[in-house]
Amino acid sequence: MEVREKILPVIDRELCVGCGTCVELCPTGAVELVDGFPVIVRPEDCVYCGECEDLCPLGAIGLPYEVVFGEAA
Repeated sequence: MEVREKILPVIDRELCVGCGTCVELCPTGAVELVDGFPVIVRPEDCVYCGECEDLCPLGAIGLPYEVVFGEAA
């Protein structure tokens, strides 16, 4: 079985103004402001729930995904 690196939300620092909404609303506390910008400081706690992406007022957070095709049955 192949081990994959955990996929985390991506924060666009060009769009982000550091309002802290994502920090306040992250249900696991995985995000904190560092030097005025949000950073996923505890990636092991991120459950990829989408709250940060849905609630960011500027759309600065995206949740990428990976499409994996299985073998034909």
